[in-house]
Amino acid sequence: MTPETVLTVMQQTLEVITILIALILLPALFIGLLVSMFQAATSINEQTLTFIPKLLITILVLMMAGPWMLNLVISYTLRLFEDIPFLIG
Repeated sequence: MTPETVLTVMQQTLEVITILIALILLPALFIGLLVSMFQAATSINEQTLTFIPKLLITILVLMMAGPWMLNLVISYTLRLFEDIPFLIG
């Protein structure tokens, strides 16, 4: 197994992880920004106000995109397992 092969596998792994994390975090970030703008406009300084909308949007994203995310992880894992003979040979 050459160093280039290891770097390629690690790069592909990081790409999959980045896609999965971004899919969950970006909507929560956007909702947090909207709630913060609402708080700034109304002068409500409650720190816990952003928690429930972020939690709800994260659960909603996981419910909607969960099957696709699971399919992405499974297909990557299967591809990695299928490539093992080529990677070590």
